[in-house]
Amino acid sequence: MTKLANEKNALNLSQGFPDFNISDNLIELVNYYMKLGKNQYAPMPGVPELRKAISDKIEKLYRCKYDFENEITITAGATQALYTAISVLINPGDEAIIFEPAYDSYAPSVIANGGKPVFISLELPDFSMPWELVNKAVNDKTKLIIINSPHNPTGAIINQEDIIELEKIVSNKDIFLISDEVYEHIVFDNQKHISICESRLLRKKSFVISSFGKTFHTTGWKIGYCAAPKSLTDEFRKLHQFIVFAVNTPIQFAYADFLKDYMNYLSISSFYQNKRDYFLKMISDSKFKPLHSFGTYFQLLDYSDISSLDDFNFCVELIDKIGIAAIPLSPFYSNSPTQKLIRICFAKRDEVLHEAAERIKKL
Repeated sequence: MTKLANEKNALNLSQGFPDFNISDNLIELVNYYMKLGKNQYAPMPGVPELRKAISDKIEKLYRCKYDFENEITITAGATQALYTAISVLINPGDEAIIFEPAYDSYAPSVIANGGKPVFISLELPDFSMPWELVNKAVNDKTKLIIINSPHNPTGAIINQEDIIELEKIVSNKDIFLISDEVYEHIVFDNQKHISICESRLLRKKSFVISSFGKTFHTTGWKIGYCAAPKSLTDEFRKLHQFIVFAVNTPIQFAYADFLKDYMNYLSISSFYQNKRDYFLKMISDSKFKPLHSFGTYFQLLDYSDISSLDDFNFCVELIDKIGIAAIPLSPFYSNSPTQKLIRICFAKRDEVLHEAAERIKKL
């Protein structure tokens, strides 16, 4: 869709990245550490200063402590962390439960390691977890459950009842969790992000993965991290060492300093909620029906009152008719869903959102 948007000179609300620049302070910090000479290989697990800052952040927000030396690893983005964690857990014949719609790296990573993805659809209208179906899907081959909250592409978030259900499922079983929490700081409407690590039982069996790209508008820098108990981290690092070894050194030092000011990440939720609310108000008299988004910088729109086309062809038509690029929801499923939903990204400048809304109202 980004390729089509560029070809047709359309407004790109498809791919999930901001169109505005990052903090000048963060740029200056990177420049400072480059000039200071921090330009050679970082330690394989990551710069200690950054791992310590992450440990402090997790303790502040979620009241649990990871040892920064042995339980936190800096990665080349969250996707590399996901692949590495999946590779640790999945052997040929193992099954991994994946909730759909799902971020598109989960299933290929499971398959690449000889595993079998077991797809379970989240329940409309709020994309809640269908725990009865999950319990039916669990068997002796189940090795992994992948959680994503706040959820891409729906904006759904897990609640305390979901944590309780997960605890019941994995208790006394050889089942592990990967919790994709890259949008942890983008949660709306006075809701709270619940991290898997807040559960003492789940934390022992989980890789918790996050990223700085979504939080600090730096998706192109590709630096994330994985927090896990030492026994899991030891296995993670055995693969991490040979997949990527180490990641960008001066940026790690810069992030470590940037995290010292809590507001650099605590202010992100209100920043994006303002953009979500602005865009939804602008399109309130259009024929689109927005689904509620509790997090991420994505918004699902129901177009059933506009067209009978499938979501892919409708997105192509949007580019041709009004010059707006969106993402169809069907690629996030193993089998194409019947609902008429598309995803837009509102991590854009207000003038872009205004122009997009004006075009959308023409449909």
